[in-house]
Amino acid sequence: MPDDDLVRETLRDQWHLQPSEFTALPAEVMSHGWEITVGPDKYVCRLAEPSARQPVEAGLMAAEHLRGRRIVAGEPVRTLGGGLTAQTAAGALAVLRRVPGRPLVGGDPVDQQWWGDRLGAVHRALQGFHHPGLRPWQLLDPDAAHLDAAPWLRAAVADAVSATTRLTVTDRLTYGVLHGDPAPASFVVDAGTGRAGLLDCGASGVGPLVYDVAAAVVYAGGPRHAAELIDGYLAAGPVRRDELDAALPVLLRLRWAVQADRAARLGCAEPLQRAREALESAPG
Repeated sequence: MPDDDLVRETLRDQWHLQPSEFTALPAEVMSHGWEITVGPDKYVCRLAEPSARQPVEAGLMAAEHLRGRRIVAGEPVRTLGGGLTAQTAAGALAVLRRVPGRPLVGGDPVDQQWWGDRLGAVHRALQGFHHPGLRPWQLLDPDAAHLDAAPWLRAAVADAVSATTRLTVTDRLTYGVLHGDPAPASFVVDAGTGRAGLLDCGASGVGPLVYDVAAAVVYAGGPRHAAELIDGYLAAGPVRRDELDAALPVLLRLRWAVQADRAARLGCAEPLQRAREALESAPG
């Protein structure tokens, strides 16, 4: 977890924001987040790794695009110098206005319906959205040096990459703008209005949309615990059930391989072990 003092200092210097309340959001795979209060206003700030600055800025512009299509999403707040993000020693920091509502609970069936519905609506609304910071679909590198962190790791990553390559070559997949890290806590529902939305668009890229669904299913605890999430997505999103059924098992393995790769790169033993257990129990 990055130093809270670094985030506070950057908020003060780059946005003139001095929070009276400063609360860490639940951990996500690709970034760290905080909810902050400044006077009567609430914000969400996200810190992504240094190399993700352009994709994060693409995600912020994607949020603006969603807002223009009546999808509730956090409004990016520019720095005093007019930038979308501020670069820090720990990565790129972004600030968005906090949309009203409570975070969704991944294990709750009703919340899963909201979650899947909003993810599907986001995928549909972002069809045709373009930004130079959007990452192209790029698989993991099975030859990366940090995969020597565990004896099993390189082969597991190589297997997941090979399976995904076969899938993308042999199957016609629906591509589009990805959220990248669609955790349940990134989505909210406002009990007063009954409207659901999302806090931010993550570090966006372009790839098979089922990859986002796979990432959400991992957060939900796996396919056996994600039926309502999947149903909600299929009702709102652009992907058909036959495509999702064919692609989901492969992209679940890829998502776990991504988490294992990241854990090895950062030297995080517990997430690496969780990824190993998931990869070893995955079908195929």
